[in-house]
Amino acid sequence: MPTQLQSALEGKITAEVEYVANRENLEPGFIKDELAAGRLVIPANRVHLASNLKPVAIGRAVATKINANIGASNVRSSLEGEIEKLQTALDAGADAVMDLSTGGDLDHIREELLARCPAPFGTVPIYEVIIDRNVEDIDHDTILKVIRKQAKQGVDFFTIHAGVLKEHLALLKSRVCGIVSRGGALLSKWMVYHNRQNPMYEMFDELCDIMREYDVCFSLGDGLRPGCIADATDEAQIAELRTLGELTQRAQEQGCQVMVEGPGHVPFDAIQHNMELQQQICKGAPFYVLGPLVTDVAPGYDHITSAIGGTAAAFYGAAFLCYVTPREHLGLPDADDVRRGVIASKIAAHAADVARGIKGAAEPDRRLSQARANLDWQKHLAEAIDPATARRMYAEACEKSQMHRSPSSDYCTMCGRQWCSVRINAEIKEMLKEKVKK
Repeated sequence: MPTQLQSALEGKITAEVEYVANRENLEPGFIKDELAAGRLVIPANRVHLASNLKPVAIGRAVATKINANIGASNVRSSLEGEIEKLQTALDAGADAVMDLSTGGDLDHIREELLARCPAPFGTVPIYEVIIDRNVEDIDHDTILKVIRKQAKQGVDFFTIHAGVLKEHLALLKSRVCGIVSRGGALLSKWMVYHNRQNPMYEMFDELCDIMREYDVCFSLGDGLRPGCIADATDEAQIAELRTLGELTQRAQEQGCQVMVEGPGHVPFDAIQHNMELQQQICKGAPFYVLGPLVTDVAPGYDHITSAIGGTAAAFYGAAFLCYVTPREHLGLPDADDVRRGVIASKIAAHAADVARGIKGAAEPDRRLSQARANLDWQKHLAEAIDPATARRMYAEACEKSQMHRSPSSDYCTMCGRQWCSVRINAEIKEMLKEKVKK
């Protein structure tokens, strides 16, 4: 059975292309052409499609999508906790979810999450590869066995750190933070220990065979991404990116869908250059970025630093934003951290889509503004990107001001009736109407 990419190259419009075209309010033929060009992906494992997946398109031609990372660890592991985080992420509006579990019964956790996840679902297979062994003991057969098993379970996209090459490691000597990617660090240790090339790179064609069989999308991992703004856009990062460009072409030639992962920590003034460089080197393959965080000094607020960078990244070239929670760099996120991270990324993606003129992106803003101008509080709250928080704050304001307002109240909770500019504006309009009549 052909992959989504192969079908598009043959000129065929699949049911999945029809579905995402309807969601994006675009023509199916346009989606098919973007897919064929490698500028758009529809991560949709055949197994997950047959279960509960609702396909999503990722690419510059459509609205910016966001991903939420969840996952148990050997420090804190609970299936119930991961299910709660999954549901929280979906309820808050995440377009995709990645399970980064490194502890607990990984197979059982993955199966249970997939059964509950109608959104594209990703993993980093190397995490399972080393769960019961030392990194030095990894071999090619073990890697392929794990990847095939996860593909058979229905995972839609894999982060594969195949671009970190042995010759790149010498470029890290001047870095402040070295290697911050777990996958990149593990494979780098393996290369140093065995004095051999990255096994993911060596057996890339075999990986393509598995990915093509199930139509799993590559998410080519940036194992040498910068972990602080001082390391951004250095030789190591760019050397790996060039390898990712080569692997993108190789995978696409074998019928596999590909997106490419990017930085990390990037100062605001370097974001445009980073986005444009990836688009050039990887021939427009969808760019999936973590943040990027524009400063390193805000632990506890990195959902904000990443949203600032995410807006710029999505405006200049990224198609897929990986959320960052307030607990980034400090600990594993709980459900509330997940919700806050998703909302921050949604704001960033939406702001960028409005700025780049994505069809229909600004309509929610207009509807909310009209409701605000009309003092239509229920519609105003319903149109919010996070209605639950908006309603809670509104109710608290009413209670504290002892207004006990009704839905028909003609003034806002900030100013009170006398000072409410929206109410006064309505009065001015009526006064002007009367003057015109006279």
